[in-house]
Amino acid sequence: MHILCLGLSHRTAPVELRERVSYQAEAQKAALARLGCGHAHRPPELIELAILSTCNRLEFYALTHTDQFEPLLQFISDTTGVPTSELTPHVYHYTQAEAVLHLGQVASGLDSMILGEPQILGQVTEAYELGLSQRAIGPVLSALFRYAIHAGKRARTETAIGRNATSTSAIAVKLAEELVGNLNTAHTLVVGAGEMAELAVEALRLRGTRHLTVVNRTHDRARQLAERWQATPLTFENLSQALLDADIVITSTGAPHILIKPPMVAAVMRRRPERPLLFIDIAVPRDVDPDVKQLPQVGCYDIDDLTARLNGSLAERQLEVPQVEAIVAAEAGTFLAWLKSLEIIPVISDLRAKADAIRRSEIEKTFRHLAHLDETDRKRIEVLTESLVNKLLHDPTLRLKAEAGNGHAAEYAAALRHLFALSSSAYDNR
Repeated sequence: MHILCLGLSHRTAPVELRERVSYQAEAQKAALARLGCGHAHRPPELIELAILSTCNRLEFYALTHTDQFEPLLQFISDTTGVPTSELTPHVYHYTQAEAVLHLGQVASGLDSMILGEPQILGQVTEAYELGLSQRAIGPVLSALFRYAIHAGKRARTETAIGRNATSTSAIAVKLAEELVGNLNTAHTLVVGAGEMAELAVEALRLRGTRHLTVVNRTHDRARQLAERWQATPLTFENLSQALLDADIVITSTGAPHILIKPPMVAAVMRRRPERPLLFIDIAVPRDVDPDVKQLPQVGCYDIDDLTARLNGSLAERQLEVPQVEAIVAAEAGTFLAWLKSLEIIPVISDLRAKADAIRRSEIEKTFRHLAHLDETDRKRIEVLTESLVNKLLHDPTLRLKAEAGNGHAAEYAAALRHLFALSSSAYDNR
């Protein structure tokens, strides 16, 4: 068995590609269901599968029969519609220990666009729970994700990696302040009402924004967010009017397609030609067509533009990186030791099964010569022989598991099968 990680992120792929492979909730369920429900197009090499899809990354974690990444890459292509030729230049791949360490680094915020950002741990947890619900995650990936989540929690409680909490939304608001100036007098529009949108609203209020409007697909969700932060709630039907009044627009919806296109913005700007309009789009897929910045007095920044604006404000977090890396390495070591022990478990099971078969065969022979024994005596002999076998195999079992954890599982498994004439188990041939 092999643990593989195949992915692309803000470090390797532009937002134009990331938005094309971003899985909405239903698409992610459908992709996982191919595996969990025995779909006809399920790759035969895959045993277990988890998908981590966020604004800044798409990662597939798989337990496979082989160490080849091509079937996994083809699976991503099949479920997103993006040709493998377009994906290949931007993907990274890790195997076994590297894949395990990478997931731990992701969950702890070490691989985030904003070092230590808090949302990623929740997103890793959601990916784990979704994989379980679709029966695509089994015992190995379940243990892998639990290790990573535990490492992420330790990083946040035992280090200052998450101190002075910063998010993509907060960086977007800081960018708006740099470009527009005083946020007190600016009319700001937040499009969306999810977690990222709420973080943006909170950051805007903390920086003194007074004129704030929230637009969402449903009025109830917009109203709930607006009431918490004394903003004005609107629905998408009022988006054009809201744009007319806005100086700053921060968008963060889960829409699978562009919401704000050049014709809409051009119509708005004809009615307010002297007032600049700034779009900061932190959604993936993007909410705003980047061509709007070709219009006079219109600026547009997407999530990749924020990366270049991260500055020394994260210097304190950088000091925590070695400690977080040590936590991840320690937790990864525990998981890898458990994983290696799995290689020896089938051998131990086969050894115990053979010993018990010999015990039962010899007891049957003995009982044929001791027909006078009553049921109580027979049970006593059964218990005695079971105890002898268990005691005889106890120390070898402990030592085998220990050696497996030290990386010697394959050698010891082969030696045991040879010495005790054990047949290869079905597990070894999976």
